[in-house]
Amino acid sequence: MAIQRMDHVSVVVDDLEAAKAFFLELGMEVEGEAPIEGPSVDRLNGLDGVRVDIAMMRTPDGHGKLELTKFHSPPVVTPEPKNALGNTLGLRSVMFAVDDLDATVAGLRAHGAELVGEVVQYDDSYRLCYVRGPEGIIVALAEELG
Repeated sequence: MAIQRMDHVSVVVDDLEAAKAFFLELGMEVEGEAPIEGPSVDRLNGLDGVRVDIAMMRTPDGHGKLELTKFHSPPVVTPEPKNALGNTLGLRSVMFAVDDLDATVAGLRAHGAELVGEVVQYDDSYRLCYVRGPEGIIVALAEELG
């Protein structure tokens, strides 16, 4: 028995519209949006009274997906530390390949993104950086050189 594929990564956000705008700026597309609730959702999440709105985003090639989830109930829990760094246990970043790193960073800054460190060049292969996006998630960006 083996997995078929990685389907998507889920990010819980407080401001769904701002998060969608951020990932639209990155070049993702909205695949669909829906309110989600009910007994099966409660059982799946191990929570009572789950009521959320989700927006499923996809990369232009259709292979990568990101689910943005806005909880209306129960209340969200804020992680500590709020803006965890890359050496914090757990999921820290989602990486996207981009064709123009500088233009991508500039566009994302208009949506509140900030560099975590610096833009660096790794050998003659890639230009790389981390930006902090919606709800503190670290978004890694890589531009292949040559």
